[in-house]
Amino acid sequence: MGSSPPALPLVPTDEEAEVRAAVAGICSRFGPDYIRRCNDEQRPPRELWDALAGKGYLGVNLPERYGGGGHGMALLQAVGEEIAAAGCSLLLIVVSPAIVGSILVRHGTDEQRERWLPGIAAGSTRIAFAITEPDAGTNSHNLSTAARRRNGNYVLRGTKHYISGVEDAEAILVIARKRDEDGNLGLPLLLIVDVDAPGLEKQAIPMAVRGADRQWQLYFDDVEVPADRLVGESEEVGLKAAFDGLNPERIMGAALSNGVGRRALELASSYARERVVWSQPIGAHQGISHPLAQAKIELELARVMTQKAAGLYDAGAPAGEAANMAKYAAAEAAIRCVDQAIQTHGGNGFALEYGLTDMYWGARVGRTAPVSREMVLNYVAEHSLGLPRSY
Repeated sequence: MGSSPPALPLVPTDEEAEVRAAVAGICSRFGPDYIRRCNDEQRPPRELWDALAGKGYLGVNLPERYGGGGHGMALLQAVGEEIAAAGCSLLLIVVSPAIVGSILVRHGTDEQRERWLPGIAAGSTRIAFAITEPDAGTNSHNLSTAARRRNGNYVLRGTKHYISGVEDAEAILVIARKRDEDGNLGLPLLLIVDVDAPGLEKQAIPMAVRGADRQWQLYFDDVEVPADRLVGESEEVGLKAAFDGLNPERIMGAALSNGVGRRALELASSYARERVVWSQPIGAHQGISHPLAQAKIELELARVMTQKAAGLYDAGAPAGEAANMAKYAAAEAAIRCVDQAIQTHGGNGFALEYGLTDMYWGARVGRTAPVSREMVLNYVAEHSLGLPRSY
């Protein structure tokens, strides 16, 4: 007999409810004003990170033997959603425990797991993730950052674009392609590179999004990387390991969008209950209530798909379809929620004191990153519907 299919619990466990409440409580002490200050001062949200890490919430997905909670992506996405719902941003939770942690759990050597995972689980070690490039975009098969062998080690040369949270990381998991002696580029390699490695230059990218985490352009000019920083037992591990990190990325991207959508609807609903025009709250008018109700329905559907994707990933089942659909649905729902919240507030929706304009840019990113809406549609058309590939 085959193994039982993964279960998708529709009722949160007591533990999940407790974790959500605790994370929400911690984040409520910080909130959007704290995030704006971090952005204005160009400093990482270290206090918020440390507060969550101190209670073990940033490593809930990682195995217990490495100090994690052992609950997989199902609980980490809940943590990420609550952080975003409180008006906070922690992009490194997407990158360090979700992407890098998941890759190391599935593909790292025993030595690499022992070296990196306890720190990632505790939140004391933060590792960024570098895959995108100026000329490659979402086409990971066209990466040009190259790693060649020299004296038993690897030497990196190339450029990475829109890399999150480098300012508060001690290392970066870089995806590069091996360059052979003839100069040809082969399959991807995954290399852990120290942020202060000689030859690595970092340049911040100015962004409209007023989150605490910054975006970076990275330049690798013959950066030497020790051979034991190659993830996995051999160079052949690279491609599979890379894709095993992208599903957690999509799941966590969806979780953050879900949190943003929740916050937007809470603000809009509160305003619609309190704002009185023509002797009654504006929420009594269907022109206000129906769009908010529609946004709520779409948001809850996205949350269920995000739970499904996390459940499939944790069970070791194929999760690509669900992860991409969750990311798509959550981003679109969040944009609708924020846009309708702005509309509900009328002119106040554009006033900085209400914070909705900041939320709009945060929600809008989800339609483009970590993978664009169009590429998700391409994936679903090809892999779910069996249609001819369009790119």
